[in-house]
Amino acid sequence: MSYFPIQQLLKAAPVGATITVKGWVRTKRESKNAVFIALNDGSTINNIQAVAETGQLAEETLKLITTGACLAITGQLVESQGAGQAVELKISDVTIYGTADPEKYPLQPKRHSLEFLREIAHLRPRTNTFSAVLRIRHALAFAIHKYFNDNGFYYLNTPIITASDAEGAGEMFRVTTLDAIKPPLNEDGKVDYSLDFFGRETNLTVSGQLEGELGAMALGKIYTFGPTFRAENSNTTRHLAEFWMIEPEMAFFELEDNMNLAEDFVKTVIRYALQHCADDLAFLDNRLKEEEKTKKKEEQSELGLLEKLQFVISNEFVRLTYTEAIDILVNSKPAKKGQFQYEVKWGVDLQSEHERYLVEKHFKKPVILTNYPREIKAFYMKQDDAPATNSRGDVFGPTVRAMDVLFPGIGEIIGGSQREDDLDKLVARMQEVGIEPEALWWYLDTRRFGSAPHAGFGLGFERLVLFVTGMGNIRDVIPFPRAPKSAEF
Repeated sequence: MSYFPIQQLLKAAPVGATITVKGWVRTKRESKNAVFIALNDGSTINNIQAVAETGQLAEETLKLITTGACLAITGQLVESQGAGQAVELKISDVTIYGTADPEKYPLQPKRHSLEFLREIAHLRPRTNTFSAVLRIRHALAFAIHKYFNDNGFYYLNTPIITASDAEGAGEMFRVTTLDAIKPPLNEDGKVDYSLDFFGRETNLTVSGQLEGELGAMALGKIYTFGPTFRAENSNTTRHLAEFWMIEPEMAFFELEDNMNLAEDFVKTVIRYALQHCADDLAFLDNRLKEEEKTKKKEEQSELGLLEKLQFVISNEFVRLTYTEAIDILVNSKPAKKGQFQYEVKWGVDLQSEHERYLVEKHFKKPVILTNYPREIKAFYMKQDDAPATNSRGDVFGPTVRAMDVLFPGIGEIIGGSQREDDLDKLVARMQEVGIEPEALWWYLDTRRFGSAPHAGFGLGFERLVLFVTGMGNIRDVIPFPRAPKSAEF
């Protein structure tokens, strides 16, 4: 007699063997002649059905077998007599590890709203939807590490506590051991951080990129994969205060190399999920189809979940400059009819509606936009030699070697650039945006000593999981979401 995870059991299906399965009750159904128990252990979206003849289980035991109870069931695996499963377990013994009072257990065999499930995030992994999401999340994380390892990258652990703001946005969580009510003040009446734990003001990181560049300039190709934090007071379906970032940095890569890597990387990890999470993705695909039926026709997606994933891995990504994209958008029907919520003109930061139009309506392929206006991008991006010019010869402002990868249904999923390797240009740009060069002396040293062309990009892991699972809210693809006024569990 052996204990089998249900996933392994359903694959091997050793009919005739006496086995033990362990898990949580999803449903219990009684008929005249038998009791049917659906058990799930989290290893798969599929349940194993266990069957006992009426009267075989003691009445006291039967009462304790309710949705949510944890059991070990021993019996013989037999071919199923009913529809819905190939095999079932003929019960010979039941051990109850933990009961679940049906009057209090919040997960009952009915449809629960995602909003309600966020309130019980400690229990929602027991539902079909969230167990599927978390298994896919695991598969994607594994695929990411495998991809970089297979392609000669080194995994670099960059600091979570930092004194620098890579993005220059200032939306950071402060880390301090000073008294919150009466912190020490200096002569100017400001908080004296020289008396703090680190002797200076420190925060939770928004990015490991700057430190990642240091690693790339020694090891050649590195990647980071860790938690990042942003104190942005945003309650949208696309923002979290704590999230995970993947940030590769590569010495001797220029913009074209960066685009090639980003496209190959994202296709590879999505292909891995399709190959290894077929049951979970099929379940989520069906879930999304049912959800789409409740929407107005004009709001329904043209692609199902599996179609959307195939769309990405089957198409070469279209590559064009920001300036070319602006021309397309300005001349589009939505722009001419005033249907875009946000204005389109050269110099604006493109909104999700603009990005999705390019991907879903105009090209019908994933898109990589490059060479954005310098003024709307970060200080570390390499400056282009000449200002942008469109097909009519109109000259615009200076641009940088940035790139954004745009996906259907989500817009930007990857952002990156070739990094500025010219010391004088980098210092001048830092001064322009109000960053003191002395504060990043160590970063500038990589331009002083053996500078080299290099590039990299960032992918928000939850954005990727959101895309692959088809979920509509980013708080539903991380086990315990952190957002404004929300730090439960």
